[in-house]
Amino acid sequence: MANKRDFYEVLGIEKTATDEEIKRAYRKLAKKYHPDANPDNKKEAEEKFKEVSEAYETLSNPQKRQMYDRFGPDGPQGFGGAGGQGGNYYSYSTSGFDGFNDFGDLGDIFSSIFGGGSGFGGRTKQSNGPKKGRDLKYNMDITFEESFKGVKKEITISRYEICGTCKGAKAKPGTKSTTCKMCNGTGVIRQTVSTLLGQMQTTKTCTNCNGEGTIIEEKCAECRGKGKIRKTVKIQVAIPAGIADGQTIVLRGEGEPGEKGGPRGDLYIVLTVRRHSIFKRQGDNVLCNIPITFTQATLGAELEIPMVDGTKEKYIIPEGTQEGTKFTIKGKGFPAAHGKWSGDYVFTVGIQVPKKLTAEQRELLNKLAKTMNEQPPVKKRGLFS
Repeated sequence: MANKRDFYEVLGIEKTATDEEIKRAYRKLAKKYHPDANPDNKKEAEEKFKEVSEAYETLSNPQKRQMYDRFGPDGPQGFGGAGGQGGNYYSYSTSGFDGFNDFGDLGDIFSSIFGGGSGFGGRTKQSNGPKKGRDLKYNMDITFEESFKGVKKEITISRYEICGTCKGAKAKPGTKSTTCKMCNGTGVIRQTVSTLLGQMQTTKTCTNCNGEGTIIEEKCAECRGKGKIRKTVKIQVAIPAGIADGQTIVLRGEGEPGEKGGPRGDLYIVLTVRRHSIFKRQGDNVLCNIPITFTQATLGAELEIPMVDGTKEKYIIPEGTQEGTKFTIKGKGFPAAHGKWSGDYVFTVGIQVPKKLTAEQRELLNKLAKTMNEQPPVKKRGLFS
């Protein structure tokens, strides 16, 4: 990967090239290096053709082109994620670079440019093979405390399940399905057409069986030939401690059933953490404002600090504490994603000044002001004094 030529150089275009210029350059080079057009030098032409197609596959996709411009052909390295309990985990939103992994995938590129499938490389994608089931999404609200401590919740979702009558076969029990004679069970119709690049093979979904490859004589009355029935199910979800607002829990295999032996889809649970009236989160730290009296600030005091888990932590502030001073209690913040360490609890003190004083309190403060060489407050005077 590290020795690959620059994709813009491969296509002979500038980095500011438009989508149309990219497509036009690819058409020209694909025609030039197509193996059928180079029978005397087929091996070298295949390598050139693959290089050109890989460059086009990346630069014609806005997202991939952006990633390529930023990171080059190797893409960003690494992927964030963490394991969880109960077969689920929460993932992070990251962008990857999808490299060109299979020479046979050139057919997909040809399909997008010239229409149909190329058949180049000896492979054609089958539409009636195993397919993964549909993924589902569920939005869940949790409290600030639940995101801090973790919690187990039960959710109810509606999804398709395999029909209990036909067991997903779609046919009425006792009957059978027959192979489609039009496509011979492949689900696709292949045709050979003449193009500027020579003879090429295209494929399209069989209209006789709708890509299934089989014809059902009698549909199952329970599911009406779908093989699946929509049901309401309850699922237990383990939310790990320390999970943040906007993160996603993925429950593998809790989506809808696949087709033709394909795996079930996944269930994505997107979390929203409700705001708290006292606490805030900053990274893995907990932030809080703690009010104190001016005597506590002046003389110092032992405070009882409320924690997120409902407990209280004793903390001694020194005398002469000023308004807005921050104090940190180590390790009392949110547990980190991997549970190996925790953030801190940071509280900021706010000094409260009493709005009303008794005569005795006022006299004491006046005496204090005199001992500190402060000017005593002026007594209120009437309008006509």
